[in-house]
Amino acid sequence: MDRISGLSDELLVRILTFVPTKFAVSTSILSKRWEFVWTWVPKLEFVDNKYGSDLAIRDFISKNLPLLKPPVIESFLLKCFSSFPPEDITRWVATTVSRCIVELDIDCVYCWSGEPCLLLPSSLFTCESLVTLKLNGEKILLDVPRTVSLPKLKTLHLGRVTYLNNDCFRLLISYCPALEDLVIERNGQDNMKTVAVISPSLQRLTLPIGHGFSPFVEEYVIVTPSLKYFKVEEYMLNYSYLVRHMPEVEEADINVQYYLFSIFDSITSVKRLSLCVSFNIISDEYMYHDGIFFNRLERLKLCIRFDYWSKLLFRLLHDSPNLRVLNLCVSKYIRFKKYEPINWNSSEISVPSCLLESLETFEFAEYRGSREERDFVSFIIRHACHLKSSTITPCTGIETDSVSESSDEC
Repeated sequence: MDRISGLSDELLVRILTFVPTKFAVSTSILSKRWEFVWTWVPKLEFVDNKYGSDLAIRDFISKNLPLLKPPVIESFLLKCFSSFPPEDITRWVATTVSRCIVELDIDCVYCWSGEPCLLLPSSLFTCESLVTLKLNGEKILLDVPRTVSLPKLKTLHLGRVTYLNNDCFRLLISYCPALEDLVIERNGQDNMKTVAVISPSLQRLTLPIGHGFSPFVEEYVIVTPSLKYFKVEEYMLNYSYLVRHMPEVEEADINVQYYLFSIFDSITSVKRLSLCVSFNIISDEYMYHDGIFFNRLERLKLCIRFDYWSKLLFRLLHDSPNLRVLNLCVSKYIRFKKYEPINWNSSEISVPSCLLESLETFEFAEYRGSREERDFVSFIIRHACHLKSSTITPCTGIETDSVSESSDEC
């Protein structure tokens, strides 16, 4: 310990930034040398004890936060499970803003009961130093002033917060010119009926479509020409949408419960696509429309939970001429009505060009060995001229070893 104490204050502070705040504070009892070293640490995290009293941590923050010595607070994380008074949190956030906060993370998921009551200070929305803002908890009431200006904000995560009115979200996004990463989670009563994500700088977007509780028709407007990653989960039918083409998107993660194929024409430049389709509703009228091709798609991960799986898969294979990796999972499905599956053994079936020219890796998970599945696997092995490896993993409960095989080039 004496050797460590001999280090410079700057180096000691640097070391303490890598340990939790409670441990950094505890070093103050080591000696006079250490008594105030922690007060120079620019990174703070306070995680309330879910099962204990919050009085001690509340008093500590109120007493010591204004006394911290760094001119810039690099990060402030507050995760509370019990009932910190909302006005205390508002005051603490205002203090961090006055110290040029860079990263602010407030998690109040388990706080309070009744109506949303945590109003963040208006100064937060004009903080020129803020780069990352993460807010989580439906008791956080987002009231965005018209003077909002967050010129350096790059990362914005809004988890189940409540908006004062329908215009708050649009106003916030409009004045974040450097925004790159946006994650939205919603609750059923967040007061937002129109989700307008219009951002020329945005590169990553995670968005739920519907949330299962709202009786209203929801509107979604997405205009993000620089987007590179798009994750969307769709939970309801009762919505309208406008999604502009995303010419730069490289990766998409889409979870569909009804029909979200209407956005396919917006992500045709994608290189990596993960698609999960859940409900037995994808008949011909719900298939994505003709003329959509994924010429840049190299990796497709497809998880299907409905009985039209072969029709959708056949269509995707034909529309992805440069596909190299196919990862398929057909989960347990129930046939609600008769349908005509793809006849993989037909001599008249057209072979997708990706099988003849590019497919190298094929993986089939949750394999049950039905006739339709067996015929499809045979079709792949028979026609995939450049296949280097194939892996078939049986469904859990089927006592069959995983099968790995390789295919010679045609």
